Amino acid sequence: MTDNGFDPQPYNPRATSAELADLRTRLRATRWPADPRDLGWALGADLPYLRELVDYWAEEFDWTAQESKLAALPRFQVELSGADIHFVHVRAPQRPTRPLPLVLTHGWPDSFWRYLKVIPLLVDPGAHGADPDDAFDVVVPDLPGFGYSNHPKGSPLNSIDVAAMWAQLMTLLGYESFGAAGGDVGGQVSRYLALDYPERVVAVHRMDAGLPIQPDSTSRITEEEREWFSAAAEWKTSEGAYGAIHRSKPNTAAIGLTDSPAGLAAWIVEKLRAWSDCSGDIEQSFSKDEILTNIMLYWLTGSIGSSMRMYHANAEIPLAQQRRRVEVPSGFSLFQGDIVLPPPSYLARVANVVRVSEPPRGGHFAPFEEPELYAHELREFFRPYRTAKGV
Repeated sequence: MTDNGFDPQPYNPRATSAELADLRTRLRATRWPADPRDLGWALGADLPYLRELVDYWAEEFDWTAQESKLAALPRFQVELSGADIHFVHVRAPQRPTRPLPLVLTHGWPDSFWRYLKVIPLLVDPGAHGADPDDAFDVVVPDLPGFGYSNHPKGSPLNSIDVAAMWAQLMTLLGYESFGAAGGDVGGQVSRYLALDYPERVVAVHRMDAGLPIQPDSTSRITEEEREWFSAAAEWKTSEGAYGAIHRSKPNTAAIGLTDSPAGLAAWIVEKLRAWSDCSGDIEQSFSKDEILTNIMLYWLTGSIGSSMRMYHANAEIPLAQQRRRVEVPSGFSLFQGDIVLPPPSYLARVANVVRVSEPPRGGHFAPFEEPELYAHELREFFRPYRTAKGV
């Protein structure tokens, strides 16, 4: 029993036959809008592709088989700050060299799904052609309100709140010191772990720096930063409408997305394609089964609304918090298929940068798209910090 009375409990949820029957009924009854076939993905989700995906979802997709694969992972649930948090916890094989504990945090629109392929590469590198001494004990939680983690009643939690929860989780699991890594929302959670618990976080790795935060008026902005700020503003205009909805009126969109599986698929699939390194063909990065497994983790839990509301909570974080500089050793892997890639001068402004790399392949979901490359990035970055702070 842990000091606060909460013990993580094994957790392997299963969908009921009634839930799956209801889903198939909804999919088969989808009302489709007019089909401008010549537009492709130009105005959002491509209708012919969505029709094909929804038909496969209703008639061929085997969720029970996917659930069995997920059940092979050691998964747990624990109450933290009023929320039931679901997480994967995989310990590395015993070796003379102690594995580095590592908490991996996902973003939107995904869940622990983002790291499914990379977990075995990190936990047992020796079994995958890498140095066994680069092993990690891996912890992969679902953010509150995402996947199988519910959201506590009350105001939506922001990335600072979640960082505090992850620090508590790592204590419950017996890890005083650890590394942190993530991308998207998970990158921000990892950042606040390093900012608020620098005595515990040995190093922090991120796949992005988020959207740019204007420095205070006393700071000089480089020309490359100025160009990046302009490019990010253009991206928000052309591609960022989803974020504006999440920040301002998430409950309106959540009603339709929670009711319609086809609508939910459209909302998520369009981003999987746009943000991955797939050259416009989504199935270069994700199979239909992989796409639908991600979507099912939203559908069965009804979590699309709560996941969107985190954008609103993060938008309320005071500017002074957003401008804090991370002094914990920081690394960035900027995968070339990702969005809004920051220049080196901005990274140096916001963090104590000790390593920046530009892997040749992979995008926003690199741990899933290119798990071998992502595992290599983490091994290389964290290797010098394995003996820091008593790890």
